[in-house]
Amino acid sequence: MADSKDLSNSSNTSSKSLGEQTSERIVELIINNDWQIGDKLPNEYELADMLSVGRSTIREAIKALVSRNVLEIRRGAGTFISQKSGVADDPLGLTFVKDKFKLSLDLLEVRFMIEPSIASIAAVKATDEEIERMSLLCDEIEELIMKNEPYLDLDVEFHTAIAKSSKNQVIGNLIPIINKSIMMSIDVTNQKIRNETIETHREVLNAIKAHDSNDAHDAMLLHLVYNRRNIRNIIEKQKNE
Repeated sequence: MADSKDLSNSSNTSSKSLGEQTSERIVELIINNDWQIGDKLPNEYELADMLSVGRSTIREAIKALVSRNVLEIRRGAGTFISQKSGVADDPLGLTFVKDKFKLSLDLLEVRFMIEPSIASIAAVKATDEEIERMSLLCDEIEELIMKNEPYLDLDVEFHTAIAKSSKNQVIGNLIPIINKSIMMSIDVTNQKIRNETIETHREVLNAIKAHDSNDAHDAMLLHLVYNRRNIRNIIEKQKNE
C-alpha cells in the first residue's frame, strides 16, 4: 500500500513515477544547496519531510540514484554524493566491443581531436595549486614506472587534472570517461611505452608550468602519437604471428 504522503501526490499529470520525480528533486536539492562530492545527505526521515513524500518513495529514489552513480550508500554511515559524479561505469557503451585494438585506436582518434587543445588551454588557465597536483602525479607515475608497477589509474588522474584545469566542466568530465574506456577495453600496449610516458608527461607538465600554450599543445600531441604508434606496432605484430 502506498504511503499517505505518496497518495497526495498521485494526482499529478506527469508521466514519471513519484519515485522518478523524487529522484529529480533530490538532485535539485544537491544542486541548490551546493552539496559537494563526498557530502552526506540528510537521513531518510529528513528527506521525506523536506520533499513531502513517504519514506518508501525516498528509498526508491535513492536506490535509483545509486544505480546511476549519483549517490552511494555506506553501511552504517549513511548516503553520500558519489565520487563518480553520476558517471556510469561504461557511459560510452563499449563493454561489448569485440575488437579492443580497433577500439583503442578509435578512442585515441577522439583524444587527438581534443586533448592537445585542452593542454593548450590548461597552460593558460591552470593555477599554481593545480600545477602542483599535476607535478605530484607526474612524480608518482614515474616512480611506479621505474618500479615496473601498474600506473594506469594515476595516468588517468594526470590527464583528468589537466582537463579540469581548463575550467571547462564538460571537458573535465569527458577526459576521464575516455581514459577509463581505454582502461576498460584492455591495456593493449601492455605498458610498453613506459619511457615515452615519462618523457612526454614531463614535456606536457613543463609547458603548462611555463604557461606556454603552443608547447603544451605539441607535447600532448607527441604523447598521443607515441601511444598510437605502439598500439599499431602491437597490432601488426599480432597479425604476423
